[in-house]
Amino acid sequence: MSFKDLQLNKPLRRAVAEAGYDNPTLVQEKAIPAILDKKDVVVSAQTGTGKTAAFALPILQLLFDQQDAPKRGKKIKALIVSPTRELAVQIAKNFETYSTYTNLRTTVVFGGTSVEPQKDILKKGVDILIATPGRLLDLHKQTALHLDQVEVLVLDEADLMLDMGFIDDVRKIERLCPTEKQTLLFSATIPHKVEDLAKTILNNPERILVAPNASTSKKLEQLLYYVPKRNKIELCLHLLRNTIKGHIIIFRRTKFGVSKLEQTLLKNGYKVDSIHGDKSQSARQEALNKFTKKEVNILIATDVAARGIDIDSLDAVINFDLPNIPETYVHRIGRTARAGQTGVAYSFCSADEKSYIKTIQQLISLQLDVIDDHPYPLDPKAKPIVHTSNKKSKHKKGRKGKGSKQKKKRWY
Repeated sequence: MSFKDLQLNKPLRRAVAEAGYDNPTLVQEKAIPAILDKKDVVVSAQTGTGKTAAFALPILQLLFDQQDAPKRGKKIKALIVSPTRELAVQIAKNFETYSTYTNLRTTVVFGGTSVEPQKDILKKGVDILIATPGRLLDLHKQTALHLDQVEVLVLDEADLMLDMGFIDDVRKIERLCPTEKQTLLFSATIPHKVEDLAKTILNNPERILVAPNASTSKKLEQLLYYVPKRNKIELCLHLLRNTIKGHIIIFRRTKFGVSKLEQTLLKNGYKVDSIHGDKSQSARQEALNKFTKKEVNILIATDVAARGIDIDSLDAVINFDLPNIPETYVHRIGRTARAGQTGVAYSFCSADEKSYIKTIQQLISLQLDVIDDHPYPLDPKAKPIVHTSNKKSKHKKGRKGKGSKQKKKRWY
C-alpha cells in the first residue's frame, strides 16, 4: 500500500516522500482512513511504529481546506496533548515536516520555559497546537488561548499521561473543547484506567490494535545479569569496557541515581550526558542534541524524561534499575532495534528486583537469556537487603514514659 492509496493529497505525499518514507506503516494503514472518515479512534501501538504520522497526516488533510485563513484569524482547530516536553517537541517537528507544502501553522507549548514567547506566538494565530497538560491549562487560565474551535483532540501516550497523574487535567481539557469534535486516543498499552477514560470521552470509537501490547522486536537480544545492588556500577563499567559499544541509553529509576552514575562514568573518561525531571528544558534539549549528533555516546535517563524520544540507530539499552511496571520495560527496550535494525538490551537484577523479572517475562512471553559469566554474580540464595535500626527502645512495649503519665495542663 502507498500513501496515495490512503487518499492523502499531493502536498502531503510530497512532504512525506522528502522525509524519506516510501510506504505507510501498519498503524498508518489502519488509522489514517478511520481518522479521515472523522471517526473517534483508540489506537494501541508501541513507540517506533510510526504512530505520530498516523494522526498528523490525516489531521493536516482534514484542515487543508481551512489553511488560507489570515494569520490573525487562525483559530486552534487541532489540539494534541502530550505528557512530556520531549514528546511534545518531537510531535511538533513531525507536524512541521509534513506541513511543509501547506499554509497550516503549528506551535508547541510546554512548562519549564518562559511563558511570554509562547503567548506571543499564540496571539499571532495557529491552526495546530501541541501542548503538555499543565502549561496548556495555565495559558487557558490567562486567556492566552481558546479551545472553543477545536475540531480534533488527540491524547497521545495516554497510559503515561495517566501514570503521571494527569487524569483530572485531561478531563478538564476535554471539557474546554466543543462537544462536537473528533477525539483520537493513542496509547502503547490499554490498561483499565485508559479504557475507562476512552469510554467517557470518546464517541463509539473504532479500535485499532497494532501488534500485541507486549511485542518486542525479533532482532533485539535481551540479556539478564543477576548482580548484587552494591556491584551494579562495577558491572556497568566492566561491560562498557569489554562488551557494550556504540550509542547507548542507560535507564535509572531516580534522578539521584542518574546523577550518581553520570559522575562515575565522567570520572572514568566516558562521554556522557543525562536527562531527568529536575533539569531545565533547555538543558534536557541540549543533552538530547549532543546525543543525537554523537558528541556523547551515553545518555542516562529516568523513564519519564525518556518517553517519546525518537533516536535512530541506538545500539544498546541498559536497564541499570529494573522497572516495577512491566510495560515500562517494553517501552525502554523499544528504543533499540527499530526499523529493522538490531540491538541489545542489558538488564541488571539485584535480589530485591527478582519479582520484577517474573512479571516482565510473563508480559513479553519470553525467557530472558541469563548471563552468568561476569565478575559480580549474585548468590542465588541472596535475600533482599532490609535496612533496620539496631537501637532498641529503652521503654517496654505498651508502657508509657514518665512524662506522659504526669497530668499536663492543656491549652484547651
